Amino acid sequence: MMLIRIVWLLCLAGLVHAADPLPTVPALDLQRYQGQWHEVARLDHWFQRGCTRSTAEYQLRDDGAIAVTNRCVTEKGKAKAAEGVAKPVAGRPAQLGVSFGLISSWFVPSDGNYWVIALDDDYQWVMVGHPNRKYLWLLSRTPELPANIREQLTARADALGFPVDALRWEAAKPK
Repeated sequence: MMLIRIVWLLCLAGLVHAADPLPTVPALDLQRYQGQWHEVARLDHWFQRGCTRSTAEYQLRDDGAIAVTNRCVTEKGKAKAAEGVAKPVAGRPAQLGVSFGLISSWFVPSDGNYWVIALDDDYQWVMVGHPNRKYLWLLSRTPELPANIREQLTARADALGFPVDALRWEAAKPK
């Protein structure tokens, strides 16, 4: 009975998602994935609030991890940056555990918190989410995505249970 209560409380807190498991792409080539990505849209959350233009830079390290640098410009024109590390999850090629500093690393689940759920064959755009459906990013190698790709990714995210009405569009808002 106690276990049922704990699971129920975790579901209420959003730590366990009762919906279908979040599918990921079958493979992720980290060599091709590295480089700069522009955030086109996201589900807003506390650690990016106030950011209007954001980029993420991924660089492979010698130890197999990935150095992560997130940058943004705030609504007031202030530049912000956060440095972190992403580690591939063994046996799950499209899942990474990403942490930004010691405190963040305490909250990164062992199964990763950065799941690649859609990826262009040429690595020109990507959709990344978290299995709890509270985090979602649409990233592109350029600051904008063509309308048909935005619509396709939004429909996919909606079908996967993400609250797409809450997406914050950065460079080009859908018309």
